[in-house]
Amino acid sequence: MALPTSRPCKRRQQGQGGYTYIGLLFLVAVMGITLAAAGMVWRVQAQREHELELMFIGRQFAAAIARYYENTPAGQRPGFPAKLEDLLDDRRWPVPKRHLRRIFIDPMTGTTEWGLVRTPAPDNRIMGVYSLSKDTPMKQVGFGWPYDAGDLADFTSALTYQDWRFIYVAPGDRGN
Repeated sequence: MALPTSRPCKRRQQGQGGYTYIGLLFLVAVMGITLAAAGMVWRVQAQREHELELMFIGRQFAAAIARYYENTPAGQRPGFPAKLEDLLDDRRWPVPKRHLRRIFIDPMTGTTEWGLVRTPAPDNRIMGVYSLSKDTPMKQVGFGWPYDAGDLADFTSALTYQDWRFIYVAPGDRGN
């Protein structure tokens, strides 16, 4: 009985290998470009959402400072808070009032640390807040709806988020 003979292997012809590998490399490159573009779109969208959140929170601070100033107990001179915590627990009243529930987190920096706009000396009290972020705002125009354009009109010339100042101006100081 004869042993079966092995068939000779068919060898690939020279010059026909590697097309699958090149196709796979091309596919990976296209996927990388697509993911990079999607990442940029996501980053822009996230920054826009943070800007809207910053405008909302800044307006909340300004409104709380206004309530603190305007709701002064009888017999006392209206004044601004000495620190942000005074907005959480206003002890000028027999029963403390809360003008804010909490100190908000700055959406641009991720901390509860805010820049403070203070009244002139000697009082040196808080009349507004601003973000400590030095990034450039994406939003440059269109500060109207849903906000009153009057209190955000100065934002159009802002170079950084630190220029977005949320200030309460007392009625006696609005003469201009």
